[in-house]
Amino acid sequence: MTRVLKVLSAGPGLTVQDMGRTGYLAFGLSRGGAADRLALAEGAALLGQPATHAAIEMAGVGGTFQAEADLRIALTGAPMVATVEEGGSLRWNASHLLPKGAVLHVGAVQAGAYGYLHLGGGLATPERLGGRSAHLTAGLGRRLQAGDQLPVGPDAGSAIHLSLEPAPRLSGGVLRMVPSLQTELFGKAMLARFEATTFTRDSRANRMGVRLLPEGKGFALDGGLSVLSEAIAPGDIQVTGDGAPYVLLSECQTTGGYPRIGSVLPSDLPRVAQAQAGARFRFQMVTLEAAMEIERRAANARAALAGQLRPLVRDPASMRDLLAYQLVSGVTAGRDLDED
Repeated sequence: MTRVLKVLSAGPGLTVQDMGRTGYLAFGLSRGGAADRLALAEGAALLGQPATHAAIEMAGVGGTFQAEADLRIALTGAPMVATVEEGGSLRWNASHLLPKGAVLHVGAVQAGAYGYLHLGGGLATPERLGGRSAHLTAGLGRRLQAGDQLPVGPDAGSAIHLSLEPAPRLSGGVLRMVPSLQTELFGKAMLARFEATTFTRDSRANRMGVRLLPEGKGFALDGGLSVLSEAIAPGDIQVTGDGAPYVLLSECQTTGGYPRIGSVLPSDLPRVAQAQAGARFRFQMVTLEAAMEIERRAANARAALAGQLRPLVRDPASMRDLLAYQLVSGVTAGRDLDED
């Protein structure tokens, strides 16, 4: 039986995304992939499948989809209003069954920037250069549009109606960073001011990067524009001529000549990607040794996501602590009733 998800309508920022492509930097192709890679891991845990499976990334607003077969789905990342025709609303950060013929509506984000629709078995669109992600700046793939028929891979799982408490990352916060090649050019005083400054996420942002506006004076370098172009990567913090830093994201270019004051740790990049305009950030410099420990703990946390799943509706037959719950309340002996 053919397993297909049909796109009936699509917002302007819907693409197929996975973990991206590695090994092509020398050929001018950056990694790409999901803006919020943690959301892919959360969706994989909810469906019991590898995080390498491709999903639909929805930037700002979702779309309308119809299941051409019974499909397990999960919704993660920036929460959006999700409903099924004649089936009511669906919980975000949870897994559900989308029966054959059912129509799923996904509206605008309520917080954050990127929501994700995962399919049991993953999207089985054709691979190009070892990945299924659309990399629009490189001309790989395209945005989804009404009428697209998305093939879905074989689904070996069966569990649904599971929920997961997501890691907080939708409203700014502290971004830990490590030194980069030009960090020392900024000097100790400017670096200290950089860490003490509060930044506001600008409205100018996309899958290539996010511009942050500092409170007060910027961080431009005298002679900063004379830096030679060199390889750059997601997480790098480029400081442009006006002194405002840009944090590069998954679809960034492969080389650049702006000086880099540091590089945000991979585990903190979902905070940058999911921030809406106006979100506030602070930077914190950490050592390479501390960064490696932070990333090790983050990897362990992703691996442990499956152990944090909870049923959306608890079945009393499976509740080992059933007697600890107050299942009935308001019962009286009747003697306190008015006998008149």
